[in-house]
Amino acid sequence: MENNPISIKDKVILVTGALGLIGKEISYSFLKQGAKVILADLNIEKASFVQEELSAFGILENEYLICKLDITQETSATEVVEAIIKKFGKLDVLINNAAIDAKFDKEGTSKVNQSRFENYPIDLLRKSVEVNLTGTVIMTQAACRQMLKQGHGNIINVASTYSVVAPNQNLYDFGQGTQNFKPIDYIASKSFIPNYTRYLATFYAGENIRCNAIVPHGILNGHEEPFLINFSKMSPLGRMCNREELNGPFTFLASDASSYMTGSVLMVDGGWTAW
Repeated sequence: MENNPISIKDKVILVTGALGLIGKEISYSFLKQGAKVILADLNIEKASFVQEELSAFGILENEYLICKLDITQETSATEVVEAIIKKFGKLDVLINNAAIDAKFDKEGTSKVNQSRFENYPIDLLRKSVEVNLTGTVIMTQAACRQMLKQGHGNIINVASTYSVVAPNQNLYDFGQGTQNFKPIDYIASKSFIPNYTRYLATFYAGENIRCNAIVPHGILNGHEEPFLINFSKMSPLGRMCNREELNGPFTFLASDASSYMTGSVLMVDGGWTAW
């Protein structure tokens, strides 16, 4: 028996949170490899810019679909799946990427709540759980209903190192007299992903639907020097991840080359969780 090639040509792939850092990178990569991609996001104000970029890459409009998606709303999730079937006739892969995350990069620092755990606002926790946990379940349900109809499917969940290990809060101490913290909302709402992946993998194992997860960590995105210095000291590889380094792992799991994998949690973290 020949090994399955790592090819995603003509696969129909739905990426949630597709206009964010990871989502946009892997969506563009999939399209360049010949897949049909649904770029779904709550905020699609940049849709015209995305269309211009894809056109510059030689990607035709019949190869992708940009959809507004609110994963916390069952109607929105169902309507997106219906739009996919209307245009492409099937849904091969769902990538559950949409999430709320307090990042310490150039775009996210201002959004970080600096409260210690005992003072962290419960409303922020509820909001993250609604999106990262409940929303992920809602979107997966909508996709699975279609995958059961067509007789096959592949789900890739996006986890985090903080769904596997606790954050080292020293990473966020920049020696400026004010201690920053990675907040509890992200850890609480992302920690369910590995076992959720195993749940789906075993639940649908007899119905030709696979489910695996990828664990990324520390995507370089204009971080300040103090953060980079801290990160390099704590990472076995001594650096953050370049966004294009995610394309290979995602492509592998989306392809038939990973056909005997289900319930796996694939670390793409530069060794962060290895010590």
